[in-house]
Amino acid sequence: MSALAEAVVDLGAIAGNVRTVASVAGTPLMAVVKADGFGHGAVPVARAALRAGADWLGVTSASEALALRGAGITAPTLSWLHRPDDDFHELIVAGVDIGVSTTPHLHAIADAAHRLGLPATVQLKADTGLSRNGAAGDDWPELVGWARKYEVEGGVRVRGVWSHLADADVPGSPALAPQVAMFEGALRVARSAGLDPDLVHLANSAAALAAPGTRYDLCRIGLALYGVDPFGGTGSGAFGLRAAMTLRTTVVNVKRVPAGTGVSYGPGYVTGAPTTLALLPLGYADGLTRAAEGRAEVSLGGRRCPVVGRIAMDQCVVDAGDLPVAIGDPVVVFGPAGADRAQPTVAEWARWAGTNPHEILTGVGARVARDHLHERADES
Repeated sequence: MSALAEAVVDLGAIAGNVRTVASVAGTPLMAVVKADGFGHGAVPVARAALRAGADWLGVTSASEALALRGAGITAPTLSWLHRPDDDFHELIVAGVDIGVSTTPHLHAIADAAHRLGLPATVQLKADTGLSRNGAAGDDWPELVGWARKYEVEGGVRVRGVWSHLADADVPGSPALAPQVAMFEGALRVARSAGLDPDLVHLANSAAALAAPGTRYDLCRIGLALYGVDPFGGTGSGAFGLRAAMTLRTTVVNVKRVPAGTGVSYGPGYVTGAPTTLALLPLGYADGLTRAAEGRAEVSLGGRRCPVVGRIAMDQCVVDAGDLPVAIGDPVVVFGPAGADRAQPTVAEWARWAGTNPHEILTGVGARVARDHLHERADES
């Protein structure tokens, strides 16, 4: 039985975006495939990105890293968010680089490496102003000091030093230069402790495209990998990125109703004139956030039509006006920006919902089928 909706993922667009960013950045790239590849499918996205020239993969958790290894993907991979009491043995055996932000984490990793008799490869993260993960203040010299001790003993190899920018997606942000200066200071401390990392990386998608001074040895690309302008544009932006996901469905019911008809719960919307209502089998469980109510649009019959009334868990209603609509007609919720502008983009849905495109993409639910175009050509 076919799914009620599908997210069509163009792996050719993923590959093209890797090549586009690489041509601008001029450095090796890490394709960030955390959160199931931002909802696109981590394994097929990873394969497409690697075939297009990406050198590294980035994930948040051990389970994500091990899923890539389980799929036969052996490319260098960094996993960067863990509990200090996690079991690090599998990551070490699988040859996954482990991001380290605290000395308790480092001690646990070194202990696991000692028990295995295998060195663990780590990348130390400095907090340069984002105030999330990463070591800051006196914690950083302590972390690099312990890392050097474990490295001399042979239990740990420090491959990288890295950090994350707070607002590189804001052109001309006054916070960028101080963050770079803090990162340079962290590097000096690490090197003065005797560390000589092969990889130094700071740039995310926005910085990879527009901040040359942040690129160092490697750029980590997330949003740009999936074809979304990291500077907030609702199209492909100035760099020619191609959106990889198209979320689409079909009309499952049609009603011609008079003026004064209430629509959905509340009712949250009452028709102001005779109109045609089209029912879509997508709701907030599928990623159509209720925060976009009253603003969201879809493409139906070559035109934009508003989503009206309250979005329910499994369905929503579109006011099609006088369009000739029939059950089974195709609907595009969002996709690549087209020349006719009839098709909404994920960036527009993010704007309507008051959030970022990341949340919209990762919110596309599990019952929405994924259809990966060009998958066979992009397998490795």
